[in-house]
Amino acid sequence: MNDMEKEGRKLGEDPISAAPEEVSVDWRGRPCKPNKHGGMSAAIFVLGLQAFEMMAIAAVGNNLITYVFNEMHFPLSKSANIVTNFIGTVFFLSLLGGFLSDSYLGSFSTMLICGLVELSGFILLSIQAYLPQLRPPNCNMISDEGHCQEAMGYKSLIFFVALYLVALGSGCLKPNIISHGADQFKRSKKLSTYFNAAYFAFCMGELIALTLLIWVQTHSGMDVGFGASAAVMAIGMISFISGTPRYRNTPPRGSIFTPIAQVFVAAISKRKQICPSNIEMLYGGSQNNVQNRLLSASPNVTNLLHTDKFRLLDKACIKIQDGRKESPWKLCTITQVEQVKILISVIPIFACTIMFNTILAQLQTFSVQQGAAMNTHFTKTLKIPPASLQSIPYIMLIFLVPLYETLFVPTARKITGTESGITPLQRVGVGLFTATFSMVAAAVVEKKRRDNALSGNQTLSIFWIAPQFLIFGLSEMFTAVGLIEFFYSQSLEGMQSFLTAMTYCSYSFGFYLSSILVSLVNRITSSSSRHGGWLGENDLNKDRLDLFYWMLGGLSLVNFSNYLFWSSWYSYNPSLSPSFVSQHESHGEDLENMINTSK
Repeated sequence: MNDMEKEGRKLGEDPISAAPEEVSVDWRGRPCKPNKHGGMSAAIFVLGLQAFEMMAIAAVGNNLITYVFNEMHFPLSKSANIVTNFIGTVFFLSLLGGFLSDSYLGSFSTMLICGLVELSGFILLSIQAYLPQLRPPNCNMISDEGHCQEAMGYKSLIFFVALYLVALGSGCLKPNIISHGADQFKRSKKLSTYFNAAYFAFCMGELIALTLLIWVQTHSGMDVGFGASAAVMAIGMISFISGTPRYRNTPPRGSIFTPIAQVFVAAISKRKQICPSNIEMLYGGSQNNVQNRLLSASPNVTNLLHTDKFRLLDKACIKIQDGRKESPWKLCTITQVEQVKILISVIPIFACTIMFNTILAQLQTFSVQQGAAMNTHFTKTLKIPPASLQSIPYIMLIFLVPLYETLFVPTARKITGTESGITPLQRVGVGLFTATFSMVAAAVVEKKRRDNALSGNQTLSIFWIAPQFLIFGLSEMFTAVGLIEFFYSQSLEGMQSFLTAMTYCSYSFGFYLSSILVSLVNRITSSSSRHGGWLGENDLNKDRLDLFYWMLGGLSLVNFSNYLFWSSWYSYNPSLSPSFVSQHESHGEDLENMINTSK
């Protein structure tokens, strides 16, 4: 029994309330050493995987419709659905990756397995693209339709197996890349710097994919392009495995949903109990203000301080005063209850980011169509592919992200006193507000482009739509990084990967909401006019894409107002604050004296 357990027993607490923290371990399962494991020297290997994996998946996802339509011979509408479903599935599967990591495998093992699964999918895609006998024929050019459909069936199966191996691997890998890298710092002041570095690696991967790898696919064939994705993914895995001796690994803690379910079951079973006003009467509450603070001062936060929100859930901590031992389904710790409170509290924040990703979906679809209807000439002989406009924000961001970290953060820190310059919630708010102007810029340019086309004036240059990409890129730097930092910082030890996965799940819901909005707007506007609706003519000169953009800008502004309410309502648990940790690390002796006084 260690000193902390002894102190807990002297205070008369239950062993579970005073349980020691679970230390991080190295790849052999031994306790980590501060001077040997973790830190940026370990995280750099994870950042390598982040950049190369993003490079591989972005090169496939952004040009997949070309392969599906031209080589796999699917109809255009079905090809578009295949691409949309693939991207949505990648982001949605991040929840599975977070669950497996936190509950059973740990982030290192999950990343190793899922990285190899993704690599196998890229290899299978490149093999199919290389061998004509593995690609289905074009049934429109073959008289024997029955035989053609049969051939298309099993060859399409190979394609979907390969594609969803990539989706499974990438989806489960994404949240663990972020959380495993952040685990190298725990809750230190360098976390914000790491998240900025991770976003910089993401931008570099996207930029190279949208320029170099897309160019390889266009000029050398999709087989070489998919092979290039497999090669860079292999390099990413080599980078990740190379850092194995230096990683600080967090062991899995069993199902993350069981403790959550126990809180609800216990609270419902004791719903008729009167919740005490004195938290010391709750299970584990008498040490909440003293010993829990000392425990929370360590890098691995294992106990949460009590908060006053959702007091009904506190009933799960009420002890029956008849001397009977209660099961975990009848009696829960304060830490369990507080984690559930955090999960409930972050749901509105998560929901407010869905509209942000709906705007992103427009930039990857309608804005590309805008560019295709404009003058794409850069010089007399050189044309700019409309899809390559998506690289514009990443070119800007590879310069802005370092400037943000080196100039903005130190300046803002002096003003706000916050280590990261502004809090994660403030950072998300800035991004959500800025995203509105991306749609405003898109609407203004589309109106001008459409008027020019209908009046027979000179076609606008494709560079007119660059501002909407630049503005959204700036907003994404704030929103994406702030949201990841927020979810990670507000999760208890053992749930970081799952909560981080909610960030990627927001991308999935944003794309799905975009499909719903397009169908809904088209149905409503077509019923109120003799035309096919704002987006129903398949001709941007006849459609009213500008009005659709204005609508999204209005919805984005309403969403930002909604976010202001929920972000002001949200309260950080103080025991998860880096400033709380550093403050109590420097006052450890004072806290120890407080415990000794309370004996």
